[in-house]
Amino acid sequence: MEKIADGNVDEAFRVLVGTMLSAQTKDAVTLAASTRLFEVATTPTALAQLSVHRIERLIYPVSFYRHKAKHVKATSRLLLSQHGGKVPTTMGELLGLPGVGRKTANLVLTLAYKSTSNICVDTHVHRISNRLGWVKTKTPEQTEQALYEVVPRRWWPRVNQFLVTWGQNVCRPVYPVCERCAIEDTCPRLGVTRIGR
Repeated sequence: MEKIADGNVDEAFRVLVGTMLSAQTKDAVTLAASTRLFEVATTPTALAQLSVHRIERLIYPVSFYRHKAKHVKATSRLLLSQHGGKVPTTMGELLGLPGVGRKTANLVLTLAYKSTSNICVDTHVHRISNRLGWVKTKTPEQTEQALYEVVPRRWWPRVNQFLVTWGQNVCRPVYPVCERCAIEDTCPRLGVTRIGR
């Protein structure tokens, strides 16, 4: 098993909370919400002291902001009571935090702790990996496991950053802009029924 670097504790907490807020929310909305929240509370101690209602007001209008506010507060408390106020460095411990799934855990490990043993799979990575025929899977979790088998290890930490940007701008969920794509001539376009301009 790879030894995870200690990383920056503040950065790990920011990545953790920011990713928790990002689920099913546009990047610009997440950035604004995270900025407001971190102007008030930058540590698990400070965040745990805020009321759920105050957190809701700070992170609105992220999707499911009421649930996310509860999870962020509960996670901050758990970090204090069980992890010495630090974000864990293992998948198992991260998944034990309220509101944290594999996407969030993998992003914390790759971005904050510089892990080279994880692939973060979100909706863009899942969609594009299937469109390209790299994998044939139904869920992001299945895609993550399948990608470990087909992507060279040196690219694992970078898969997410490359495919998310590509998925937002070119290989979009609906009406992908294939004529602007660098691999237009070789892409099998699996599952693509309509193309955008």
